This record gives sequence, C-alpha cells and structure tokens, in this order.
Amino acid sequence: MAETAAIKNLAIAKALNESLRRALDSDPKVLIMGEDVGKLGGVFRVTDGLQKDFGESRVVDTPLAESGIVGAAIGLALRGYRPVVEIQFDGFVFPAYDQIVTQLAKMHARSLGKVKLPVVVRIPYGGGIGAVEHHSESPESLFAHVSGLKVVSPSTPSDAYWMMQQAIQSDDPVIFFEPKRRYWDKGEVNTEAIPGPLHKARVVREGTDLTLVAYGPMVKLCREVADAAAEEGRSLEVLDLRSISPLDFDSIQTSVEKTRRLVVVHEAPVFFGSGAEIAARITERCFYHLEAPVLRVGGYHAPYPPARLEEEYLPGLDRVLDAVDRALAY
Repeated sequence: MAETAAIKNLAIAKALNESLRRALDSDPKVLIMGEDVGKLGGVFRVTDGLQKDFGESRVVDTPLAESGIVGAAIGLALRGYRPVVEIQFDGFVFPAYDQIVTQLAKMHARSLGKVKLPVVVRIPYGGGIGAVEHHSESPESLFAHVSGLKVVSPSTPSDAYWMMQQAIQSDDPVIFFEPKRRYWDKGEVNTEAIPGPLHKARVVREGTDLTLVAYGPMVKLCREVADAAAEEGRSLEVLDLRSISPLDFDSIQTSVEKTRRLVVVHEAPVFFGSGAEIAARITERCFYHLEAPVLRVGGYHAPYPPARLEEEYLPGLDRVLDAVDRALAY
C-alpha cells in the first residue's frame, strides 16, 4: 500500500515519536519528562525534536533521579497535567518503584475516586541489544501485580502509535513497556484509524492446532515459530496480548477452546511470571477443552547475563518449537 497522509511506514521508535508529538500538539496539559529526553532526544531518539518544537517547559530534561521524576509527575497530575515520564532503561525504574506502587497506583482508591493521576511511565524493556546489566530487564509482572496500574506493551508500530495515544488519554496511570529490540522494526501506521481498545488482545495469525500467546518483543518470534511449524504441517494461532494488566482472558479462552493447546511466551523469567497467571486462569476456564498442560517459555530464574550469553538466556525459535512439540505430543 502506498504511503499517504494517513498511512505511513514507520519504525516503532518513530511511531512513538509521532504519537507523542500529536499528544503535545493536541493538549497543552501533556508534558514529557525524563533523563536526556530533550536536547538529546532520548537514548533511543524516541523524543527526538520534541523539545525543539514544544520548548523546555513541555519537554523537560530532568536530573538522574527516577524517584524524583515520578514524584514530580504525580504532583503535576494532581494539578491537572498529563505527564509522560521516560525511564531511560528498564533496570533504572526500581528507585521509582516506591513512588509508583505506594502513591501513583493508590491515590485513586485512597481518595475514594476523587483524585485521578493520568501519568504514563514509559519504560524501554527487554534484551537483545547487547547491553550491560540493568539495561535488559523485563519487570512487567512486578507492576501487573499492583492494583491501580494499567500495564501495556505494543509489538507493532501501529499499536505503538495508538496505544500511546490511549495511554495518555487514560485517567488511570499506565506503565507503558516499549520493546527496545523492536524499536527499528517497521510497519504501516494509519494515523486516522484506531486499531482497537487498549486492553483487547488481537489474533495476529489464525491457527487450529495450538495457541501461542505473547506480547511485546516475543510476538514477532511467535510469528516466526508459526511459520516454521507450518512447514511441518502444523497450524499455530498467534495471539498478541497487547495488555498485561488488565489481561484479556476472554480472547485467550476463545482461542484455546478452538485449538485445545496453549503455550505462553515472554522474555521475563518463567518463575512467577505473567505466564503463570495465564496458565492458572486458562486451566480453570478451559479444563475440559485442554488436551495438554499449558506450557510456558521464558527467561531463566537468574540475573540477566552478560551480553555474550544473552542469546542463551532469551527464548528463541528452538525453545518455543520444543514447547510446541511437547504440547502436541499429548
């Protein structure tokens, strides 16, 4: 399809940039805050050019102080602003964890619904870029466990663009996990057509023999697994969750009732990961439909390794195909 004013071919990083630009242009209460987001444009250039066009009072370069960044965003939200906070790398979020889980997540309930905190916390996450420690974490389950937070992760440029719009417009705090190894993956973005609700999963490949569930950086891998399995005559359905909290269990159930087998894939460690909740809930819902146990593929219960070893740590084609083989063997 030829590129038009409404349909553009963008990388995920550029789609996020254009989405943030649109939000800044549409609402003077939207602010962007973070380390190096202004003059540098962010270490991944997601905010490139925004400070130049909207000024230092709208795109704010902050000190290296994640707790202070989130705390300031909470104060601004209390005064009617809609701050978008960037945590430069996933492993840097933990100094701000207290502010996020004890203040940002709780204020709405604490005030009996009178106070809203429309704050978006952007976190580039996951591995695959050859970075040092604290730069390749997948801490999404830590936030999904906390009531009061929405937790989402796009896998395509279209979703990156529109999910950011929806997150900024939400009156609830949103933790927005961006799959950094996919920042340069390109795809079509229709800037006039919202692809769907923020927390609705999407079937990205139809299949009949087994369901692969993933989100963020693992969706592309699962599509590659489905292509490889098709060469052996196996039909795999791939479901992109898009949202981790709330989780669209209805869409997973619909798929599993058709395929009767489920493999959940995520980069985060399998131990106490989001796949555990999915496995438990789908086992409860689909017990009489399942023909095999729900299997999980993810990272190991170990600190993220040095860059030379990360390909052994991260789920890859062979590990997911092995889980598919085990599920189909029942």
